[in-house]
Amino acid sequence: MGFDPDEVQSALRRAWSLSTASQWAADNRAAGQCNVTSLLVHELFGGELLKTPLPAGDHFYNRIGGRRYDFTASQFDEPIAYVDLPTSRADAEQGATSDQLAELRAAFEGVIGHEYPCDDSGNGQSDR
Repeated sequence: MGFDPDEVQSALRRAWSLSTASQWAADNRAAGQCNVTSLLVHELFGGELLKTPLPAGDHFYNRIGGRRYDFTASQFDEPIAYVDLPTSRADAEQGATSDQLAELRAAFEGVIGHEYPCDDSGNGQSDR
């Protein structure tokens, strides 16, 4: 699969769980998922990691091909006033464990139906 944001969003919604973020709730599946989701999307599809400071803490998301993708925006009741600060994987990793990332990756791949090659550089894979 190449990068299809609608397919990615649908798969993420089905993959999120209490195992991927401790704030997850059945009535707010995206709650607490921003760090782990932005890391997985960055790992699989490349692009940039971005953040916006919010009252409850930094909110993480992605920019791919020059466009912002916030797959977890639905967790908030109010629209986000994005500032798109570039950030690092190390910064995003402060809010997600390696176990949570592994859980999300396995669940995402299970929904999509195939594994992605791991790209430890965070630059994504262009041959999907």
